[in-house]
Formats: sequence, C-alpha cells, structure tokens
Amino acid sequence: MRMLLKVQMDTTASNEAIRQGTLPGIVEKAMGELRPEAAYFTTQDGCRTAFIFFELADSSQMPKFSEPFFLQLGAKVSYTPVMNREELAKGLAAMAAGD
Repeated sequence: MRMLLKVQMDTTASNEAIRQGTLPGIVEKAMGELRPEAAYFTTQDGCRTAFIFFELADSSQMPKFSEPFFLQLGAKVSYTPVMNREELAKGLAAMAAGD
C-alpha cells in the first residue's frame, strides 16, 4: 500500500545531528530502506519535516522504518495511506459500478 510517512524531527536532536554531521547519513540510510517514490523536506509547525511517499508491503515494517527517526532524531512519525491519480480514478469507478 502506498503510504505517506511524515517525519517531524525534534529541533534539539536534529540540530545536534547536524553539528555532528550525522543527519545526512541518517536520511540516506532511511531512503535506502524505504526506497521512496518521492521525498520532500520542509518545515512544519517549526520543525524540520520530511514527507516520504513509499510502498509499505506489510505493517510489520513500520517499526523498522520508524525507530531510526525516533531513536536518532526524537521525531514524531505518522503514516497515512495515500492514492495516486490512477488509484483515485479506479476507486471512483468502482463506486459508480456499485462494487
């Protein structure tokens, strides 16, 4: 299932990771594990925030993907199922067909 993984990094912890030079490695390792369709980085609610779109094969993968952000960056992490344009069209067509 396609997911949006939102990672809001704790400012103090992420500042320290920047000072120590570890933030790029943390992000690169996560991207290697997640193999995202897309990843965007911004600020939200005053925190460094990543929006990562990826395919979650099984919910048992959530700890593997979440824990590095919790442990190394004190992050708030959330998962939201998402659809692309084609999947939305398919879902709407199924509704119209009464499925």
